[in-house]
This record gives sequence, C-alpha cells and structure tokens, in this order.
Amino acid sequence: MNTLLLGDPSPSLQWRAAVELEGITEDDDDVQASLAEIRESAAVRSLLARLEAARNRPKAAGYLLCQLAYLGYRGPELPAAVDAIFAHQQSDGSWPLWLDDDSDQPARKPTRKAQPPPAPADGPRFITMQTVVPLRGIAAAGFATDPRAERAYEWLLRERLPDGSWPAGPKADLGGPGRPSPPEKEYRRLTRAAGCRSATTGAAACFALHPERRRSEAARIGIDHLLARESRDQSTLGWEVSRLLGLERAMGQVTFYVTCDPAFVLDLASRCGVSADDRRVRDLVTWLETLRGPYGLWEHHAQPQLSRWLTFDLECSLRRLTDGDWIGNEEPAGFTPYQRGRRRY
Repeated sequence: MNTLLLGDPSPSLQWRAAVELEGITEDDDDVQASLAEIRESAAVRSLLARLEAARNRPKAAGYLLCQLAYLGYRGPELPAAVDAIFAHQQSDGSWPLWLDDDSDQPARKPTRKAQPPPAPADGPRFITMQTVVPLRGIAAAGFATDPRAERAYEWLLRERLPDGSWPAGPKADLGGPGRPSPPEKEYRRLTRAAGCRSATTGAAACFALHPERRRSEAARIGIDHLLARESRDQSTLGWEVSRLLGLERAMGQVTFYVTCDPAFVLDLASRCGVSADDRRVRDLVTWLETLRGPYGLWEHHAQPQLSRWLTFDLECSLRRLTDGDWIGNEEPAGFTPYQRGRRRY
C-alpha cells in the first residue's frame, strides 16, 4: 500500500508518505527532491498568492496556513503570514468578530466599500470560530508555543462551558450583554453536552497541534465529547481532507466544522493520545476496515483522486493510536440525523 502512496504524482504525498510512514530521514536524496518540487508546485504557489491577499482576514489566512502545512510547505512566507494574523489579535487573546465574510474566494459582485471595522466591544460578543480557525493555522505552521498563541489557548480555556465543551458564542445565536445565549441549534449540538459540535471540533483541532496541550485535560474532554457521537456516514468520510486539498470550499462561520467527518475525528483523537483500546475508537476502526479496498486503499466516495490522500491520513491516525495512553469516560450514544422539514413543492 505504501508503494502506491510513494508513487503518487503529488510531491507532497510522496514526501509525507516517505517521512511519516516509511520513516525515511529528510537528508535522503529522494526526500530532498520532493521538497524542492513542493516549493515549486502550482498548488503551493496558488495558496501563497491567496495567503498574501488574505493578510487582513485572519480566519481565511488561518485555514490557508493549514492547507500549506498539509502539503508539507515550510517556506519563509509562513512567519510573515503568522505575524499578520497576530496583528489583528485582541488583548484577551481572541480575534475580533469582523462584519464581513472571511472567505478568500472572490465575491460574486464586486463592491467598492472598504472593509468595515470589527463589531463593537460592548460586552461578551464573539463567535468561537473567529479564534479557533486562525489559531489552528498558526499551530499548523509551527507556532503553537508562541506567547501570542498561548494567550489564544488561554482564551479558549476561559470560554469553555462547565461540561468542558465550547459554545458557538453569544453573538452566534443573538446573545449579548444582559441576555443569556440560547441553547445550541439541534443540527450542531453535541450528543451529551451543552456545547456546539462545530466549535468543540475546532477547539480540539487547535489543542491537537500543540506539543504539550494536546494531552491536556481540556483536549481529552473535548475529544471525549466528539467520540460520543457514534455516526458511521461514509458520505462524509474524508471531508476535511478534501477541504485541505482545495476540492471543497472551506466556508461557514458557526458551521465551519459542522460536517462530522469520521476520519477527522479519528485524526484528532489519535493526536490527543486516545488509546486504541477505547471502545468507541475500536468500533470506529473496525468500521473503517470494512471500507478498505482490495489494494489497501480507502476510496473517497465523491473524489476518487483523493483516495490515496485519505488512505495516508487514516494510516497516520492508526499508527498514532498505538501510542495512546487514555480511555475516555463519555458513554457512546446512538445518533439520529437531524430531521429536516418536508419540502413544500
């Protein structure tokens, strides 16, 4: 199976498979050749151009950093992009709630209006996603332990709910000063917690990339909540991989991580030290093995060209599980899909 990954046309997949699965050192000639191809690849050049254009949009820039890191790019543009994101950071460690769309995609209709100022700071008004997406990009670029990033992690810890999950934010559901936030919407509510599944997934993704906090109590409780939702939806398997590689748009504010991708949940769990003996993880791995093809690959249901990337992602998660040292306490729960209303026409 690794031979198929090493023979992929993508130099990024060749390099990551060689280093992360085969254990080949980076001074190897073939590895160095792959790194040189990565620096000159069209995918990386395009992402760098978009990153430069997103200097004043921390959320868009943050996810572009995630995409570059996933492709294995380590160029000199990353520190400058991280500093540009930190330039918008607030004193409490979070990023402001901008009134415009943070997407780096071109608008359908051009506008001459200047970028509006951040929302007024008249109380605890925020959307958790405005902080977790930039912070994940900063961590993916290798700056998780920067003092400015540590302030953002501390902000996330302060905004946790008593059960250890994260809310979408008072602004997300029209809460505000003097008004309690209403319950999370059904389609993104955690199975056994009061928080938002999208926000908790994003926060867990940030902690999973920190060399020390990834095995902290906060990370473990967050992963515990995510694993409680036992869904086996093949149509969403590899959703995050497809976004990181640019085949799906990274969009949404409150709903940025609302799609439940079993591969992404397994990735976060393996990075945060969950043991393979955890019953929920074991059942998830058993289900995934039933989907493996005859050549050892997992086929992506919608994008066949992503099958090798999805296989690489899952193989890395399975290997990290062997180093896991804790089993979650959250009881699993069956999942009933969100009930949609009948169409009128």
